[in-house]
Amino acid sequence: MLNQIDNLKARLDQHRPLPPALVSNLRENLILNWTFHSNAIEGNTLTLKETRVALEGITVGGKTLREHFEAINHRDAILLLEEQVQQQSPVTEWLIKSLHQRVLKNIDADNAGRYRSTNVLIAGATHRPPTALQVPQLMEQFITGLQQQAHSLHPVELAARAHADLVKIHPFTDGNGRTSRLLMNLILLQAGLPAAVIKVEQRLEYYSALDKAHTTGDHQDFIELVGRCVVEGFEPYWWGLGIQA
Repeated sequence: MLNQIDNLKARLDQHRPLPPALVSNLRENLILNWTFHSNAIEGNTLTLKETRVALEGITVGGKTLREHFEAINHRDAILLLEEQVQQQSPVTEWLIKSLHQRVLKNIDADNAGRYRSTNVLIAGATHRPPTALQVPQLMEQFITGLQQQAHSLHPVELAARAHADLVKIHPFTDGNGRTSRLLMNLILLQAGLPAAVIKVEQRLEYYSALDKAHTTGDHQDFIELVGRCVVEGFEPYWWGLGIQA
């Protein structure tokens, strides 16, 4: 699959630079779908169309204020991520905290952008996250390991492992999944690959693959899931360019 992704990237690179209108259209579509699915995985009940309306600043009847903020916040976190991609900024604790701060803005001001001070359990998961006292040191080790692996792993494997390892640490009280998916896609986009949008319909497979990685150390199922999402991420480009996949 990694070879397939490399071939798809090489094929897409032949068409760069892409027409500005196409880039704008694909970006708008990505932000909407990424925001909808990432929030839906966490239980947000806004539909795809309702998410679009919420991002336009219109209140959707029957939906909570938190659900509206989750949509707006996720869009704003993507905007921050895009800035970091353009600057080719390295992944740091500050960046991860900044993404998390945007995810929880106006929702949980006390914990937004701050590591947790209490121990937590992940509902339905076999894995038990480390204690709050361990989080700062584990995050330092996480960043160091990420920098070392960047030279030896394929970007898809690096992104998948970064996601899985960050969720395993579970450094925040809430918003760990969304922040980890943002980090995963930061790594993919910096490598010139499409973002991997894990769909809400894949939630069971997603959680099962993560729990397997956390309890056995076997990341293969999760890497394959992310890889399939990256392959799907090329499809809008072929459609927009008017060429067959």
